[in-house]
Amino acid sequence: MCYSARIEHDYRKYQREYGADISLAEFAKLFVERAAGAKVKLPKALDDAFASVTDYGIAEAIATWKRDQMTALEQEVFKQRKRLADAERKLATKPTKKASEEQRIATGKVEASLWRLGDLKRDRWEPQDSRIYPGMYAPVLVSDGGRRLLRPMRYQCRPEDKPALYDRKYPGTYNARRDNLEGFWRGLFGVRHAVLVAEAFFENVPGPEGKNQNLALTPRTGEPMLIACLWSAWSGDGEELLSFAAITDEPEPEVAAAGHDRTGVLPRFHGLFG
Repeated sequence: MCYSARIEHDYRKYQREYGADISLAEFAKLFVERAAGAKVKLPKALDDAFASVTDYGIAEAIATWKRDQMTALEQEVFKQRKRLADAERKLATKPTKKASEEQRIATGKVEASLWRLGDLKRDRWEPQDSRIYPGMYAPVLVSDGGRRLLRPMRYQCRPEDKPALYDRKYPGTYNARRDNLEGFWRGLFGVRHAVLVAEAFFENVPGPEGKNQNLALTPRTGEPMLIACLWSAWSGDGEELLSFAAITDEPEPEVAAAGHDRTGVLPRFHGLFG
């Protein structure tokens, strides 16, 4: 717990249901940097939620990024269709293993690019739009001078006293084990705590015939989960990074029964899961 989660993405709900202020400037920074070419990973649902927000140039940055993505994908489709046509001509005259492989690769890339284009154009919400994975950004609630503040943070925590290379050295730092809070996480534990609002979390658990299956765990009540987190405000080498990790503990009975050995620390957890 937890490799992936389906988060609450609509900032208006945070305002309405949690009384949170929104750090629009920090969200804008991510959208603008991404539009300029930075490798910022955001769930589609966040783009949709902020697409009409004009403050700090947010709407313009989202539209620019989307337009550039669509142009690049259209160019990729054209390139791969030409590659496919060349391979098919070769196969028609003198079949070779190389031409067959070129045909396979080009076909797959055309299909993938067309799917991505369709996904960018889609305007109806689907559950996967709100899924986050390690390395992606999500809205996280923190306490700021007595007020609740919604800030965008990367789902993989880089502690403030650690170098940037820790992202590669410790790729599992999207979770913070409860039994290590006073060890590896001692600089953040008791100092920087946050809450991730999620509708579900997902785990790979043993399935039939020994094959893993991706299991979604959601509250029976339909209420959102409030996952306890640690967060960090890291800076160095001209870079600033807000990031977080979900605190995990021994599994609750419902999750252990499903075959997983860790769960996030949640309030009112018992009896929630089916």
